[in-house]
Amino acid sequence: MIPTQTAPAAPRFFQLRCALAYGEPLGVNGVILPYLPVWLDGLAFSEFEIGIVLAAQLLLRVFAAPVAGVFADRLGERTLMLVWSGALSLSTALAMFFSDTFWPVLLIVSLQAAFFAPYAPIVESVAVTGVRRWGFQYGAMRVWGSVGFMAVALIVGELQGYWGFQTIPPAVAVGFVLTVLVAFAVPRLGQAVIRPANAGFNPSSIRRVDLHVLMIGASIAQASHGMFYTFGTIHWQQIGFSSGSIGILWSAAIIFEIVVFLTAGRLAKSVSPWTLLRIGCAAAILRWSLFPFSLGFWGYIALQGLHAFSFAFVHLGLQQRLVESVQEHQESTVQGAYVFYNGVFLAISTILSGFLYRQFGVTSYLAMSLLALIGLATIAFAARIQPQRSGSGG
Repeated sequence: MIPTQTAPAAPRFFQLRCALAYGEPLGVNGVILPYLPVWLDGLAFSEFEIGIVLAAQLLLRVFAAPVAGVFADRLGERTLMLVWSGALSLSTALAMFFSDTFWPVLLIVSLQAAFFAPYAPIVESVAVTGVRRWGFQYGAMRVWGSVGFMAVALIVGELQGYWGFQTIPPAVAVGFVLTVLVAFAVPRLGQAVIRPANAGFNPSSIRRVDLHVLMIGASIAQASHGMFYTFGTIHWQQIGFSSGSIGILWSAAIIFEIVVFLTAGRLAKSVSPWTLLRIGCAAAILRWSLFPFSLGFWGYIALQGLHAFSFAFVHLGLQQRLVESVQEHQESTVQGAYVFYNGVFLAISTILSGFLYRQFGVTSYLAMSLLALIGLATIAFAARIQPQRSGSGG
């Protein structure tokens, strides 16, 4: 690593290339997140088996992402890992065509999660480095991930309406082909710039307890989405919504999320990250408390609007705090740590959801409200124990 105070010039079209880098992997998630449970359901897996497969996927991601993040921070060029991540993930997607029983599917989906785990955190670290070095707008780049997710969710929803659950493996495979191609477009940043100690950064910031408590609190709040990610599409199918309507419902949440990311620059100037986090948790509590009610299509559209807060506000608030607190040469490491915490609590939430949904159906969303409340309390504790100096927001 090069100990220097002056960052090199920004790569050409940095924001555009980061926007593309966000759009493709989150576009893959636009297949996996809403429709992988549908594929598993189409293979006649039980609710418990679906929960196990999805939880295993999350757990493998948990262990792979932090290791990959530490390794990426030690590479001369962290984006080299993206090509390998996309290529190995593609191999598992091709294996999905030949698997239809529990144990092979469990193995393939788990390996896919492990191979793909480094992709999004490394893209995130590149974008956040651009924010720190050259003042680029985070939201202007991250929003295209949401656009990619929404577009793919709509397209695959329509295709799934025509061809059924067998649409999912080819859609995943096409997505991973594109991730390999996009990996070559991600800006190359070289070795990290280390800020001097008098710049207000703590070289050991990754060891700060308050940051880890904050990431845990945000992860618990995000884990409150676990039941929705696992059974949201299945529930809407059970109450008679068409595949197209379900695609619109998923996309509605992303549209509201996009609005937040487009206004992220102004939000960051006028609203503190702690306030963003608290509002996001409160919205999650409200969202999952209302979800069990029979709301109809437009009622669920309105409820999906809360995704702008329950997901986007929490994500923005956390990333803003990390930009303020973490050195560039630790960026991939801390993003990997956040993926670790996120994956652990989302896996627990997913396993819990499988048990609860089987016993109590849609009423079990109330347990997700409790998770969001615990996340809010944990974030409040992190705010209380942060270092009390002006540079830290204390």
